[in-house]
Amino acid sequence: MSHLRISATLALLCSVISPFFYANAETPDYGQIRTWLCHPDNPKDACDRDLSTTIITADGSLSREPSPINYDPAIDCFYAYPTTSHDESGNSDLIPAEQGELITAYLQAARFRSQCRVFAPLYRQVTVPALRAIMRGESIGSDRAIALNDIKVAWDYYLEHENKGRGFVLIGHSQGASLLRDLIASEIDGKPIQQQLVSAIIVGTSVDVPEGHEVGGTYKHIPLCRSAKQIGCVITFSSYRDRLPPPTDAYFGRIVGEFIPGCTNPAALGGGKGELASYFSTMGEISLRVGEYIPWTTPTQPVETPFVSVPGMIFAQCVRADEFSYLEISVAGNPDDARADDIVGDYWVENEIVPAFGLHLIDMNLTMGNLVEIVGQQARVYAVHLRR
Repeated sequence: MSHLRISATLALLCSVISPFFYANAETPDYGQIRTWLCHPDNPKDACDRDLSTTIITADGSLSREPSPINYDPAIDCFYAYPTTSHDESGNSDLIPAEQGELITAYLQAARFRSQCRVFAPLYRQVTVPALRAIMRGESIGSDRAIALNDIKVAWDYYLEHENKGRGFVLIGHSQGASLLRDLIASEIDGKPIQQQLVSAIIVGTSVDVPEGHEVGGTYKHIPLCRSAKQIGCVITFSSYRDRLPPPTDAYFGRIVGEFIPGCTNPAALGGGKGELASYFSTMGEISLRVGEYIPWTTPTQPVETPFVSVPGMIFAQCVRADEFSYLEISVAGNPDDARADDIVGDYWVENEIVPAFGLHLIDMNLTMGNLVEIVGQQARVYAVHLRR
C-alpha cells in the first residue's frame, strides 16, 4: 500500500487571504452573533455541518456512521481554534475564512455538539505569516496580548450572558490552547468558578506539573485527568509518531526546568496504551490543504462522507524520553489487507517530513472520538455531582 503523506507548509494552515485587517480595531463585541464561529443561537454556523463518517475496517469494507444527534446538552464547551489565519497582518481580522477559521472550527469543535453547547469566539490571533516571521527571527508586529484579551472578553461575555450556572469544558488546540491555558490560570484556577469546570482539553501546548505529580505547576488546584469519571481536571498532550520521536529541536512536549509537560492519553487516561477513535477529513485537508488525493483502500472505493474512521489501526501511549514528554502514536498498518497502511498528518517541507512538528497538525483528529466520549462521561458525572 502507498504511504499516505501530506506535502504542505505552515502557510497552508489557511489558504484564503482576507483583504481587510482589524488588528488595531476595538475589542470585538461578543454581543453580536457574527463574532462567534459557533453559537447555540446560530443554526447555520461553522459547527452545524455534516459529520457523517465512513468506517473502514481492516478488510477494506465500508459502512456509514451518521452525524451524531445533537440533544439538548446540559453543559457547555468553550472552544479556541489554533493558528489558522493567513491574514498578512500580525494579528488576524474578524472576518472568518472558509479555509481558515470556519473549516478549523468544523473539524475540531463541531463533533462536541453531541455532548455540549459549543461557543467558539472569533479572536484576533497571531497569524501564520507572523509565526513564520518569528521563526525567522523577524517580526511583522504581532501581539499575543491582543489575542488573549479577546479570548478573555469573550469568556467574560459568555459567563455573564450565556452560562447561567452551567458546567463547562474549555477546548483549545495550539495557539488557542495556549490562550485558554493562561485564561484558566488567571480566571478559574482556585477561584469559585472552578466548581463549574467539568474539564479542560488543552492540546498542542504544555500544561506543566512537577515530575511525579498531577498538579502544582501551571495550575495550583486543577489536576491532570486520570479517569473519564474525574471532573474538574485537564486533558493535555502533544503527539509524535513512534518511528519519529521528538528530535532535539522539537517544538512540543519539551521538558523545561523542574516541571514536565503533562501527558494524558485520551485512549487510556489511567495509563498504558489504548486505541484511538480518530476522525480524519476526506475534504482534501486536515486543518491544512493536501496537495494530492491518495485512496483509503486498494482497490479504490468511493468515500462520500466528509470524515473517515479506521478502527483498530491507531494506538497511543504517553512516553517520557530524553527531554520530552509526549503522546506516542503508532499505526498498525498491514500491507496484506485492503486498507491504507498509514495516515496523513506530518508536516512536510518540499519532499521531507519535519520531525520537529510531530503530528501537531492532527492532534485533535487523532483523538476526536475519545475526547468526545470522555466529555460525555464527564458530563454525566457532573450531573450526579450537582444533585448531591
